[in-house]
Order: sequence, then C-alpha cells, then structure tokens
Amino acid sequence: MQDNLTSPYPPIANWRVHCIRFNFLLIAVVMGAYAWYRLLFESADVPVPQTLARAMLAGLALMSFLGVRYPIQMLPLMLYELVWKTVWIVLIAFRAWLAGKWTADIEALFHDCLGIVFAYLFMPWRYVWARYVVQPMEPLRRAK
Repeated sequence: MQDNLTSPYPPIANWRVHCIRFNFLLIAVVMGAYAWYRLLFESADVPVPQTLARAMLAGLALMSFLGVRYPIQMLPLMLYELVWKTVWIVLIAFRAWLAGKWTADIEALFHDCLGIVFAYLFMPWRYVWARYVVQPMEPLRRAK
C-alpha cells in the first residue's frame, strides 16, 4: 500500500490494511445503523448523557466511511475506538464485575466492545509506533 523506498515508516501488509478497512466498514454500517436509528427515533425522552453518547457514536460511524476509503490516514480514529473501548472494559466493566455489580446493560455493552480484540491483532503497531510516538512533534510555531 505504501512505497517502501520513500516512506519513513515501516511497511504495512495489505492484509492488515484490508482488516482495518473491513473494521471501519463494520463500524460505519452496523454500529451506524444502530446509532442513527436510536438517535433519530428514540431520543425524545432519553437523558442528555445518553443522547450525547448516541450522537458521538453516530458521528464516529459517519467518519468511519472515510476509514473505508483511507484506512491508514484514518488510523487515529481506529486508535480512538480501541482506546475508549479498552478504557471502558477495564475501568467500568471489570470493576463492576469485581464489585459484583454486573448488570444486563453492562453485559450488553461489554459484548459490543469485545470486537476490539481483533483491532489489537491487526493493528500495524510498528507503523503506529513510528508514526505517532517516534516521529518528531510538529513545530508549535512556523519558522520565520
């Protein structure tokens, strides 16, 4: 997918790119259909925090269509998806399970978040490291 002779980043295998693209497609279509339906037709008497979450997920689904077309350029969006689900699983679901406060709502969201395991497997971690950690920061001001 990238020119290995001119790119300063490690190459990404085509199968990883296609897995990322497929994951974006799943987010856009499956989660998008669910989020948009609930946002458009079930938000009248819902508490504000839930409507906010629905709007954010609907926006994520729309942005995921760009990830289908440009999977590597939209990798930060996939990283965001990976991070928020991991944080929720570790800090909310796991702690609720430890405290014996596991509910049907937590279980349902837990199952929705489990797919993130696949993102950990196909994420091009060497590229992510080189692109987002090792690469020098963009300058805060323009050079004069």
